[in-house]
Amino acid sequence: MSIITSIKSQKDGKRVNINLDGSFGFGIDLENLMKLQLKVNQELNEEEIKEIIKKAEFQKSLDKTINFCLVRPRSVKEVTDFFKRKEIDRTLQEEIVKRLEKLELIDDIKFAKWWIEQRLEFRSKSKKDIVQELRTKGVKQEIINQVLQNTEIDEVKIAKELMKKKMYKWKNLEPRLTRQKITQYLAGKGFTWDVINKILTKSTKVYS
Repeated sequence: MSIITSIKSQKDGKRVNINLDGSFGFGIDLENLMKLQLKVNQELNEEEIKEIIKKAEFQKSLDKTINFCLVRPRSVKEVTDFFKRKEIDRTLQEEIVKRLEKLELIDDIKFAKWWIEQRLEFRSKSKKDIVQELRTKGVKQEIINQVLQNTEIDEVKIAKELMKKKMYKWKNLEPRLTRQKITQYLAGKGFTWDVINKILTKSTKVYS
């Protein structure tokens, strides 16, 4: 048996250190401290200590992951990658994911919608590039397809916006080379030939 000899607040004020028999035993969050009704001079056996530490570790890992998810929407894969980086115990991960889903902090459909909106508004990305990014984020193809079907993407408009930022580099080239540069640039950005051709056709006066 061990005896709780002191309970001291940590710097963040959200957790406390529990000293057992005069030495550091474990840290625990305030919520579990109250739930478990831990107090000075309380006796704990080895099994009780292990169970308390497990609950404390779960809450600590959950809090870390929640903070990670609150920065911006996250995909399930981003969260599992976070687990690896932070070396969160595998036995805790499944329950943490369930809690996050219940709190609506992870949802690949919502994440895909948010990602596409951000890419269209701030990055002028082609549909091909957006799809590849979502795949990298671990979003399943069926989810990507589902979200894209309900999202209006004007790739010609996006391509035009990109061209506005590049044309100054090619304005003194002969028309043939200008068209070649445009084609190469937009193809490299993931635009299809159909989109590229529309850009060139609609802008004949500028590019030819």
